[in-house]
Amino acid sequence: QVQLVESGGGLVQPGGSLRLSCAASGSISRVHRMRWFRQAPGQERELVAVATSGGVTNYAESVKGRFTISRDSAKNTVYLQMGSLKPDDTAIYYCNADVYDLFGTYKDYWGQGTQVTVSS
Repeated sequence: QVQLVESGGGLVQPGGSLRLSCAASGSISRVHRMRWFRQAPGQERELVAVATSGGVTNYAESVKGRFTISRDSAKNTVYLQMGSLKPDDTAIYYCNADVYDLFGTYKDYWGQGTQVTVSS
């Protein structure tokens, strides 16, 4: 079994910064892609950023230049550094990872989500 645990959400003023973390643990052989999604009230879940095991990163247009995704492969952890935050960034942020487990299974897993609220 594999678990993803997020941390780092909270309340921040517009223009502020936050860093989210997501650690994968359990029966892991290798983690391929790690992603951050977000879901605002009444809206569909959207992809925010992705980082592959090969170091490739991609971002939603709405966060380019403001957010940075990074990974610590030794710790199976992904980070999302968020800057110049806007009220529109308010959402529950979810971590997602494609994992090869110790039994040869390839599957994606989700974290429980962490709330980010941008408000004055």
